[in-house]
Amino acid sequence: MNTNAPAQNMTSRRQSISYHTVSIQGLDIFYREAGPADAPTVLLLHGFPSSSRMWEPLLPLLSDKYHFIAPDYPGFGHSSAPSPSTFEYTFDNLAGVMDELTTKLGITSYVLFMQDYGGPVGFRMAFAHPERVRALVIQNAVSNEQGLSPLWEARRKYWADPAHELANLKANFTSFEATRQRHIGSSPHSDRYDPDTWTDEYAFLNRSGQADIQTTLFLDYRTNVASYPRWQNWLREVQPPTLVVWGKYDPSFTVAGAMAYADDVPKAEIHILDAGHFALDEGTDQIASLVRDFLERLARK
Repeated sequence: MNTNAPAQNMTSRRQSISYHTVSIQGLDIFYREAGPADAPTVLLLHGFPSSSRMWEPLLPLLSDKYHFIAPDYPGFGHSSAPSPSTFEYTFDNLAGVMDELTTKLGITSYVLFMQDYGGPVGFRMAFAHPERVRALVIQNAVSNEQGLSPLWEARRKYWADPAHELANLKANFTSFEATRQRHIGSSPHSDRYDPDTWTDEYAFLNRSGQADIQTTLFLDYRTNVASYPRWQNWLREVQPPTLVVWGKYDPSFTVAGAMAYADDVPKAEIHILDAGHFALDEGTDQIASLVRDFLERLARK
């Protein structure tokens, strides 16, 4: 056996990845950047309780031809996490900070890649600056009621009666098992999931002040459900090029939520993957291939 044979398809592109912090509204906002600055930009918007770290597996695979910006929202990751008494944790405000970040970085055109909380943030950004949005890539982020699993019945109880349901929500949001379950869901391939992901997220959720930050923000999630008709109207009117990559083992968001995008954007390209809520955990290579193909076709239009 020739152990000195050259490796095939093993070119590392990690040398283009860098890590930055900028001041927005008096907050330190952290973001990851990868790829050539003059290439088409993809804005990566993360979910709960993750951060821009969730995109790390994707960056080396696509940064040869595309420019990626992956920020942490206020209260997440390496960005500032002021208390709810000094920063109003709403999805309107998160989107506003992300808008200011793109303006500060001089980014005036991008593909929105949205996962989970990235959907509410991204759709608000699209409303604020529709001229900036070239296309959408959607990974387990809903814009319709049929996408909400039965788990949301308990969550609606918190919206209806936050004072009495707060303790239950905090216990669920910050528990180790719930944090693990967000990743694995009902996947039959739990051995393919790196336990570091939920162990790190669990540690993050149990930092001082995080329970208050996250439950305050989640109370505002009800505004997202109320906004679904507006988002659907925007999709129907604009018909943005849309790629949907959806992990079918997601305990929170159903496959019906993925298929519903075709009701608003009939030409949407929808792929249901053997993966969970954080589909990159299990489907990194497949997602990278689908996104590369989508972006290449977008460039030819």
